[in-house]
Amino acid sequence: MVNNLQATTTLHNGVKMPWFGIGVFKVEEGPVLVNAVKTAIKQGYRSVDTAAIYENEEGVGQGIQEGLKEAGISREELFVTSKVWNADLGYESTIAAYETSLKKLGLEYLDLYLIHWPVEGKYKDAWRALETLYKEGLVKAIGVSNFQIHHLEELMKDAEIMPMVNQVEYHPRLTQKELQAFCQDNGIQLEAWSPLMQGQLLDNDVLQEMANKHNKSAAQIILRWDLQNGVVTIPKSTKEHRIVENANVFDFELTKEEMEIIDGLNQNLRVGPDPDNFDF
Repeated sequence: MVNNLQATTTLHNGVKMPWFGIGVFKVEEGPVLVNAVKTAIKQGYRSVDTAAIYENEEGVGQGIQEGLKEAGISREELFVTSKVWNADLGYESTIAAYETSLKKLGLEYLDLYLIHWPVEGKYKDAWRALETLYKEGLVKAIGVSNFQIHHLEELMKDAEIMPMVNQVEYHPRLTQKELQAFCQDNGIQLEAWSPLMQGQLLDNDVLQEMANKHNKSAAQIILRWDLQNGVVTIPKSTKEHRIVENANVFDFELTKEEMEIIDGLNQNLRVGPDPDNFDF
């Protein structure tokens, strides 16, 4: 059972990835971003997730450096993820994009590098580039984001190395059970983005009732549900009290019945783009 903030899952290549991390989607460059990353590390977070398209890798890198220093830990104790954007999908361009991300972050390697979206006709070349980066030891693990089952099947036809992670929109209104089962069967760790549905679930009566019972917030109930479902999660926040609160989910457990009730909230509802129908 996941019982502390530094607990890890082991990816199929043996690399350990924290179950819990901080996301920085839509957090702009500047002191707020730097402080959020630094605060998370000081508070015990060991995973930070960004992406080239967020245009905040420099601030994330600064927050990482300051956080490592203040927490008194080494770079090796942190798990850093970034993603290659759609415009850079291609063999040479993906390798170049990786180098750009590293430079902006001020790091010598990434722990996880993901293809951000499954752009038809482009993601296979990008995957070959990720395999090269992985074989050369420039990245510890490689994976994808927003891939549906058919994208994964298509990728795996030619892949030498199977994806280690699939980061997708995942919350109680979009439980993605079939995708999760497919990933489990193929040794791919599922990871949730937008686990709180961008705040839309926080006043849900069912979750609120559970929250009252456990003396927790609705957000904490959802994040606990993620973990008990075996899904890595990276809630986003810039406020210190929220960063601390989000991570305070290791001192209680949801019952089997409660887990099923939350599963029952599924409506296959997305707040983000549909991986089968996007045009960017």
